[in-house]
Amino acid sequence: MKGETIARAWALARADGLVLGFTDHDRALRFEGISFRPDAGLSARAVVQGAGLSVDNTEAVGALSDSAITESDLMAGRWDSADVRLWEVDWSDVANRSLIFRGHLGEVSRSGGAFRAELRGLSEPLNQTQGRVYHPRCSAELGDAKCRFDLSATGYSAEGLVQETDGQRLVLTGIAGHYAGWFERGQLVVLSGQAAGLRGLIKVDLASPAGRELGLWTSLGLHPKVGDRIRLIAGCDKRPQTCRMKFLNYLNFRGFPHLPPEDWLIAPKVNR
Repeated sequence: MKGETIARAWALARADGLVLGFTDHDRALRFEGISFRPDAGLSARAVVQGAGLSVDNTEAVGALSDSAITESDLMAGRWDSADVRLWEVDWSDVANRSLIFRGHLGEVSRSGGAFRAELRGLSEPLNQTQGRVYHPRCSAELGDAKCRFDLSATGYSAEGLVQETDGQRLVLTGIAGHYAGWFERGQLVVLSGQAAGLRGLIKVDLASPAGRELGLWTSLGLHPKVGDRIRLIAGCDKRPQTCRMKFLNYLNFRGFPHLPPEDWLIAPKVNR
């Protein structure tokens, strides 16, 4: 490629299938079935690519635009872990191009009318802990392939309507038959409205005559509105007693409840 005809082109693909393309060239480019727009939706700093197993990383910055990446979508987490590809392309002949980065969006921060997003390379998962964790509590996530519990089983989820909300606190109507605390450590899923598809982790679950009162660990990016439908999924504190009595799933318990405590390991040994 000739240096004077090289441009950069970015493609971002969300989990819901939406794909956006951007380029630093002054005209639109098209390849890979994507139209790359010459606007301020996205630009990038220098790509840092390490040899061996080090993590490739860079940073993307851009202006918030209704026609591209909106602030509401970022707040709602719809761009979290979006697939990212970066090409160097000859704008005079787009068939002459090379893919120089592939990864996904990491942490996103916002300030005023702009955003900044960390880009993480394909080797990022190598930083994650591998193998089993030996701990008295279960290492599986409720409903995953290790836990094997069927979350669709009767009694372990419920749906209701938002009656009140201020972000981290919601009051729902239409949910009955579950004692207080049943959904603590579980999930809240928004089924309708502008925030549909968002999920939150439940910190507090209270049952009262006024309705089901919930407190979330963190506020959802977009607040559900009165009348939106919500699904609650039962929570698990990963204790063996909970697995046995609440979920009847002790055969799949992935913890080690009979491990000696740390106090036993460091206690002085007395010869008898």
